[in-house]
Amino acid sequence: MLNSQPQVQGRRGHCGLAPRRIAATLCLLFALHPGGVWAAPRDTSPQCGNEGVWVQILGAGGPEITDAQAGASYLVWLDNHARLLVDTAPGSSLRFDEAGADFRDLDAIVFTHLHADHAAEFPAFIKGSYFVGRDRPLPVIGPDGNGPYPDTKLFVERLIGPQGAFAYLADFLTFRSTGGYKVDVRNVPATGQRRWARFGTERIRLAAIPVHHGPVPALAWRVEVGGQSVVFTGDFSNLKNVMPKFAEGADALVIHHAIPDTARGEARDLHVTPTQIGQIAAQAGVRMVILGHRMQRTRGRETQSREAIEKNFTGPLVFANDLECWGL
Repeated sequence: MLNSQPQVQGRRGHCGLAPRRIAATLCLLFALHPGGVWAAPRDTSPQCGNEGVWVQILGAGGPEITDAQAGASYLVWLDNHARLLVDTAPGSSLRFDEAGADFRDLDAIVFTHLHADHAAEFPAFIKGSYFVGRDRPLPVIGPDGNGPYPDTKLFVERLIGPQGAFAYLADFLTFRSTGGYKVDVRNVPATGQRRWARFGTERIRLAAIPVHHGPVPALAWRVEVGGQSVVFTGDFSNLKNVMPKFAEGADALVIHHAIPDTARGEARDLHVTPTQIGQIAAQAGVRMVILGHRMQRTRGRETQSREAIEKNFTGPLVFANDLECWGL
């Protein structure tokens, strides 16, 4: 169950030095007001707590190269082990290192969709893993394809397959891998409304559902871990309103805040507005909302976005920044 206030640790400083409730409240205030006076330098110690379930923001930005943030990417921690990586966005491999995560601990990598700003660093993770001594298969799971958009298996083949851009990494797709493990790629249907739930370990269970992101095959993911549930929406519009049921009762809803309410046209076909975010969170009855994928068109409008969301949802609301970590 989510605490009355989320536990917070991130690059704005550590919050475990005061009593738990006071620390969490103070850090929540700083996170909600990123322009505040909190200026403690970030050190290199672990960002998240040693026990329980934590959601870490590896990247809070979007596709822009002018926002000083990594692309939208996330880690789910359980008892100080990073168990799930959601999207391999530009900058995420550096943030993974800064977070103190260990590639050997990952139970899976999942993709919400295969746009460059969400998936481009996948080969960097695979190449870098050669040096860490992983010795068990790595499930890599993402959407199937549609027209010009490849499915996840073909996407991986085009990057690290025998005829891929980085063909020298091809043996990672076999049990003869010089890296010590095999990349096990799986496709998940990205059309219709059927819930997929065919992956689990003794630590985590995953479910996915197709979401509308214009013409792009896309998935939302639900993670059950350590008695908590976290939903990552990825990029999506609110077409067919599938998210409230999928996210029902989640402890944390990590949802993308890429457009303001005034957006129109293609942008609105690809993303949800702040008003829709509030409606979804309220209908789903989630405990906490984390706003990721923050773009220049929404930065600086936090007050307006908050007001739009809080017309329907009045629980904890976080405007994410790189490397912040939230305890459930």
